[in-house]
Amino acid sequence: MEKLPGLLKELRGKESLRSVGERAGLSHNYLSQLEKGIDPRTKKPIKPTPDTLKRLSEAYDYSYDELLKLAGYIEDKEATNPPRFTQKDELDIAKRVEEIRKDLISANKDGDGLNFYGEPMSEEAIDSLLEAMEYAVRQTQRINKKYIPKKYKDNDNKD
Repeated sequence: MEKLPGLLKELRGKESLRSVGERAGLSHNYLSQLEKGIDPRTKKPIKPTPDTLKRLSEAYDYSYDELLKLAGYIEDKEATNPPRFTQKDELDIAKRVEEIRKDLISANKDGDGLNFYGEPMSEEAIDSLLEAMEYAVRQTQRINKKYIPKKYKDNDNKD
């Protein structure tokens, strides 16, 4: 959160606190506190509310999500470094997605047909479903990779 005060000051630039305060619907005194990052009464770090961040986002035309990340309300996904897929993982994912694709196409050709709200699915709809399934397979693989203890990961790599 220590980066937020500096960013707010940088976004304001040479514009006055009063001017930004009027646009954001916040007092210039409060904006000054946010830029300093300290509540002068308690001498403790100050954390703006999500509503305040939304107002600042609109006033500065800056990403609301980025402000929420800097304030500590949401986790920065890039900082968590999700596990990377190995070549074997990619092959496993491709194989699983191909199996799903074959199942979907054979169901359509067998006359069972895939229906969505009672209507047969078009090729485009099936492709869209396949993309969603690939995403689900990748996410599942990523989550499983994240929670598999290292001792088992090492054994898998030796095979």
